[in-house]
Amino acid sequence: MRYQNGRSLKQVILISVMAGIAFIIQYLDFPLPFFPPFLKIDFSEIPALLMAVLFGPAAGILVEFLKNVLHFLVKGSETGIPIGQMANFFAGTILILGTTWVYNRIPTKKGLILGLLFGSGVMAIIMSLANYYFILSFYEKLLNYSTTSSEKLILVLSGIAPFNLIKGVIITLMMIPIYASLKARLKQFV
Repeated sequence: MRYQNGRSLKQVILISVMAGIAFIIQYLDFPLPFFPPFLKIDFSEIPALLMAVLFGPAAGILVEFLKNVLHFLVKGSETGIPIGQMANFFAGTILILGTTWVYNRIPTKKGLILGLLFGSGVMAIIMSLANYYFILSFYEKLLNYSTTSSEKLILVLSGIAPFNLIKGVIITLMMIPIYASLKARLKQFV
């Protein structure tokens, strides 16, 4: 059975299952030493990346969207507005788009590694800018605290940017063996 956009029922089910898995994995977050405690690493981008590599970036972005909607509905947000979930969705989307952009041009293991590293670098740069100009400002307004622009810059350069780079490298190191071991099984859904 095919839907109008060409996706089979198996693909839709697999994408939904991966969104559920990503949602559960998101709860297994932990801070990294020497970084601000609000920066927590989780591996919930891996199911989204698997779907993006297999079915295209829209499938991965859909997994990211569903994961973050579920997370907000179940856990909520300290501000009442899903700023953290929106930031997570935005970061995951950037990682997916960067990864698939390279992988679609070099559809090999080397292309996947290069794509993940490229996506990680782009994610770190864009999320640093987004945090400096928007995300931290939203938190300041909603939680009623303020920082100077130099304090924000220090936080972005010494915390957020390196954290996102490290997170990207760790996800790359985990994604490669996971994709290699699941590739044959997942291909049946294509």
